[in-house]
Amino acid sequence: MPHPASRVLAMLELLQAHRRITGGDLAARLAVDERTVRRYAGTLAELGIPVTAERGRYGGYRLLPGFKLPPLMLTDDEAVAVVLGLVAADSLGLATDAPAGAAAEAKITRVLPAALADRLAALRASLGLTARRREPDAPRTGAPATADLLLTLGTATRSQQRLAITYRAPQRRPDADQPPDTGPGREPPMRVSRRQVDPYGLVFHSGRWYLVAHDQRSDEIRSFRLDRIVAAAPTGEDFEAPPNFDAVAHVTRQWAGLPWKWEVEVLIEADVAQVRRRVPAAVADITEVADGVRLSCRAQSLPGMAQMLAGLGWPFTVVRPDELRTALAEHAAQLVRYAAR
Repeated sequence: MPHPASRVLAMLELLQAHRRITGGDLAARLAVDERTVRRYAGTLAELGIPVTAERGRYGGYRLLPGFKLPPLMLTDDEAVAVVLGLVAADSLGLATDAPAGAAAEAKITRVLPAALADRLAALRASLGLTARRREPDAPRTGAPATADLLLTLGTATRSQQRLAITYRAPQRRPDADQPPDTGPGREPPMRVSRRQVDPYGLVFHSGRWYLVAHDQRSDEIRSFRLDRIVAAAPTGEDFEAPPNFDAVAHVTRQWAGLPWKWEVEVLIEADVAQVRRRVPAAVADITEVADGVRLSCRAQSLPGMAQMLAGLGWPFTVVRPDELRTALAEHAAQLVRYAAR
């Protein structure tokens, strides 16, 4: 369902395209009732857009004669800054819905002077970034953050309003000392919980969005992955955030303190583009070297790493640690036992 703001803008476009249009026509085109159309007209008037309503058989809504929205005016520096920002957001996975960035870039390009648009197109075609977007067929553990969720969390953070969230989190055994949301291999079984949190900030780290918030249930400041937040809504309760709280520093300290057990380095005999498509950037660092492709990462579970490497299907050589060779041999023996069934 379109957001009300989208319908208000659509009404403005209709008013610009027609000298006069009836309330019934507007209601039909916007898929709302005439009462809502009157409210939208009031919203436009509050924004300084001169919308007039005329009663009677031939009445309707219209803009005052001579009114036009100003054209989009960008200097060369401003246009480059906007396009580079859109490209970087798409490449890093910072954007929300995939079509949004491309659509915004296309709209901006359409209204720019032809010479500047041509220069920007040349820049866009020659631009390369080392940070790569997750490929469509790469493993995923959740849905990307939506614009609506980001806006909801951002508004609650600024207004210091408590949120009720529904959250999917991995199930852990009591004796499993494993850091959350990290490490290669399959994601553990998930459980859904409902909790109330005080949002302190949004952070984009290692290809993912996180909400840093005080969890009322555990009485701890935690980082919640946005792709695991199923729903979020204000509770109507206010809270007071700690003064000068730094959400970015909190996430950085949290990741630095994770109990990583193994430093892993493997040489894979494959094309670097193929490996990058199969192994997400958030899981491992992929580098092209003389002997093939070097995969480097930190891991808590060597059996999980063995499963991932075996699933890739390419020849590889373990550089470190030696314990990974043992994990691979055990995994291979397990497969042999399965094959003998």
